[in-house]
Amino acid sequence: MSELAVPASAGATEVAVVGGGVVGLAVAWRAVSAGHRVTLFDPAPERAASRVAGGMLAPVTEAWPGEEDVLALGEESLRRWPAFAEELAACGHDPALSTSGTVVAAFDRTDAENLHTLAGYLHELGREATYVPARRLRRIEPGLAGAVTGGLVVPGDLAVDTRRLLAALHDGAAARGAVSVPEEVVGVEPGVVRTVRGEYPAEAIVVAAGAWSRSLLPDVGEHIRPLKGEVLRLRSRRTTLPPPSGTVRAVVEGEPVYLVPRGRGGSGDGDLVVGATQYEAGFDTAVTARGVRRLLDAAERVFPGVAEYEVVETAAGLRAGSADNLPLLGEVADGVYAATGHHRGGLLLAPVTADAVAAWLSGCEPPPGVAAAHPDRVKERVR
Repeated sequence: MSELAVPASAGATEVAVVGGGVVGLAVAWRAVSAGHRVTLFDPAPERAASRVAGGMLAPVTEAWPGEEDVLALGEESLRRWPAFAEELAACGHDPALSTSGTVVAAFDRTDAENLHTLAGYLHELGREATYVPARRLRRIEPGLAGAVTGGLVVPGDLAVDTRRLLAALHDGAAARGAVSVPEEVVGVEPGVVRTVRGEYPAEAIVVAAGAWSRSLLPDVGEHIRPLKGEVLRLRSRRTTLPPPSGTVRAVVEGEPVYLVPRGRGGSGDGDLVVGATQYEAGFDTAVTARGVRRLLDAAERVFPGVAEYEVVETAAGLRAGSADNLPLLGEVADGVYAATGHHRGGLLLAPVTADAVAAWLSGCEPPPGVAAAHPDRVKERVR
């Protein structure tokens, strides 16, 4: 990022943001846009889980009874996404937001019963989701496997091109004067960020380092754990079916899989992101043969045409998991804020998290749903 390019307001706050993934970048962009002086710390932004994420913005299709607070926060952020994307695009940084919706495929009676249960639950909450038979589902996605017996159609879900989003947030924050410091942060305390090379004063510190936040938040860090996820990027060819028009999800042999299209123009071809494995592996980010095999097998079961696609990339990232699937959002010490533990929802929750930080910096109430994610809820567990 560049040196300060625009003058800060008289009431500007020195804000340090630790973490250069989607949450940290969104926070930095919002804060610098509000006139604060922002410094972003991250020695390796390429390791952010958001760089390899599928890009689904899908609180509805990931909802389940008992996680009402997770759904409420996700829905609140989803409502903010169109304006969030429009603001970036208006500044010349288009994140490529897609409104194509989601299809969740069923293979057997158990899948269908689970999706009917989910549809009923969502209807009770006033959400739109419709279970349809296979013939109707294939009118929406013709490339689905013949073994698919039906599925859930969720038109309200969005998706975003993760790499275009990260570039848009980075460039947007830099254009407004955010400064990047590529140093590893080894500790934070009120008023000070300590890196491997020195100390930096800051009036407000936002810890948004994903799975690496664990060591920086001693009072609540035990609530955060790394969850490894492997993903593939495939590419259609002239002789293959094009990718699906929107996100396709399914459960194959008990494990979830998603296929998210990434267009490359108007030729009908494009890339397809397939993910994601999920297991405890510490901070290991190696892509394994087992993970690749599982993803390819699952993708072919759902959308057989991918068997002839080109494999163009394999990657792995570390989600910041939490015990209850809610992130940690709120002040943990004087002027030190947690914005981490987003689990599978980092991309989805970026707008509401950034708006929450902006509210805290200005002394205003955060958006609806944020209070339920306050770190105070886990301090008792840690003790």
